[in-house]
Amino acid sequence: MKIAIYGKRIDASNKKEIEHLLLELSQRNVDLLFHDTIVSQMKKNGLESFLNGRYFSQAKDIKSQGVDFLISIGGDGTFLDTILLIQEQKIPVLGINTGRLGFLSNTAPAEIKTAIEALCNKNYTIEERSMLEMDSESKLFGNDNQALNDISILRSDSSSMITIEVKLDGKHLNTYWADGLIIATATGSTAYSLSCGGPILMPGSGNFVITPIAPHNLNVRPIVINENSTIDVVVEGRSKKSLVVMDSRTEELKNGESLRIKKAAYKLQLVQLENHGFINSLKGKLNWGLDKRNN
Repeated sequence: MKIAIYGKRIDASNKKEIEHLLLELSQRNVDLLFHDTIVSQMKKNGLESFLNGRYFSQAKDIKSQGVDFLISIGGDGTFLDTILLIQEQKIPVLGINTGRLGFLSNTAPAEIKTAIEALCNKNYTIEERSMLEMDSESKLFGNDNQALNDISILRSDSSSMITIEVKLDGKHLNTYWADGLIIATATGSTAYSLSCGGPILMPGSGNFVITPIAPHNLNVRPIVINENSTIDVVVEGRSKKSLVVMDSRTEELKNGESLRIKKAAYKLQLVQLENHGFINSLKGKLNWGLDKRNN
């Protein structure tokens, strides 16, 4: 079995867990590839004995390697980076949570041994997650124009609202006067969109959600749309530029430039261990059911 390892930070708070993971993998003679970022962190933190000289930095480096899984070590932000490392290759991703909430990186450090045993024994399920793809006139994000959580259009300063014209499958949906707009997948419905009043979508429901950020008209509410829809967006405002955010990546958007957003051509393959599905994550991360009346 061949596993790629990705992470961004090793320090006193997570070194013990990462060392535990690497020990479990080495004891099972798993063939490892390390991302350049975690290689430098391992060298700084005395973990260089695990390094084997096999490294990667981008998707093309692992295309011919026959990688079976990619393990992301960190929080959900680290996990989001993995979509650019695997792209269309359909490599399943397992997230080890050494961050905070962990909707995507939902395997706790205490479960590392169990998780590795599950991978070796094929005791897991693969959950496919739809993603977003954005095309723009100026090719804002180049070929790395996919998002797993959401695409957000935001005002660039605090001076005034922006005007966001949205067409759905070629028909005018609404012109939003707001601080911004979020187009979120089912995966991203529990992220920024949720904090702005958007609904939670079940993965596999076949839907995306459009959520306004602080709209001027209080009767404007989030809307759930079919994930096969095409969304065209044009932004105007008093400032010359606004911002476009794809997951954690940000670019400036010129006034009047058109954006086209649609479902990406491929899906993320998310490794789910036993009792680690979406509903269990909701209950655990949002504390559903923690009410004394249920006792």
